[in-house]
Amino acid sequence: MQKRLLGKSGLEVSAIGLGCMGMSYGYGPASDKKEMISLIHAAIDRGVTFFDTAEVYGPYVNEELVGEALAPFKGKVVIATKFGIKMINGKQVLDSKPETIRQSVEGSLKRLKVEAIDLYYQHRVDPNVPIEEVAGVVQDLIKEGKVKHWGLSEAGVHTIRRAHAVQPLTAVQSEYSMMWRSPEEELLPTLEELGIGFVPFSPLGKGFLTGKIDKNTTFVSSDFRSIVPRFKSENLEVNQVLVELIKKVALEKNATPAQIALAWLLAQKPWIVPIPGTRKLERLDENLGALDVVLTPEELSDLNDALSKIEIAGDRYPAGSEYANRTGK
Repeated sequence: MQKRLLGKSGLEVSAIGLGCMGMSYGYGPASDKKEMISLIHAAIDRGVTFFDTAEVYGPYVNEELVGEALAPFKGKVVIATKFGIKMINGKQVLDSKPETIRQSVEGSLKRLKVEAIDLYYQHRVDPNVPIEEVAGVVQDLIKEGKVKHWGLSEAGVHTIRRAHAVQPLTAVQSEYSMMWRSPEEELLPTLEELGIGFVPFSPLGKGFLTGKIDKNTTFVSSDFRSIVPRFKSENLEVNQVLVELIKKVALEKNATPAQIALAWLLAQKPWIVPIPGTRKLERLDENLGALDVVLTPEELSDLNDALSKIEIAGDRYPAGSEYANRTGK
């Protein structure tokens, strides 16, 4: 398995990580715990060393799953988790107050069965707590040996600069894929300048770029995609043009659409580590197979030209929702 360094931090991880959220949260009913532990072990057998979870996934149950699965592999894997979103009466509430962070870290350490968290992200920027204060608390946790590296998720470049000035960031996590390329405008240049790694979530467009979703696809109410404008039937139909482009390239490269989507991401920068999620062994193998797909500079250029002519229909979050209002500045 190829390895990559997240920015200048010295944190080395497998070139593709495994997003674990969907195993127990966000994409319909939770999967069988034993099966998911087997899947995580299969990922380790294949060289994956980077696993992503969060306190709020479940809440708590996803961290417990990851902690149990990875307990025999202490010191051989990198676990990323997140603080800053609490579940209150079934609703997600942003909370990065210092005392809350300290409570969160203790809970996560216990559930993950580790002495220190390898990579600790603020899950979303809390507008009520200055980022400098958050960075200061994490800096103390690093000094105390409870956290090794830290990062931000869905933060804007101004917040990233302010946080990095207090305690250098190892990674930033945000959505990035052929379907959502906004990070290319400001985020990627800023991360490159500061020497921070980038961990794209939803690198397969929440499944859309696999080519297995069309206008007739429906989602159960516990599947987040059921409320996402991008996944409304009319938008799925319009956006098929992107899938057709990826399928064409996949055919030429003897690969699958998912592998092309991931290979394209990996080719953008050497410090980018996508974390596709899956519950199926065959999808895991397919995703990791993207590392064998090499896009030449000419192929990348042609692909980018074609992508630039495609306009994606539908927002990635419902307008005015708590999700839409939580992306940082």
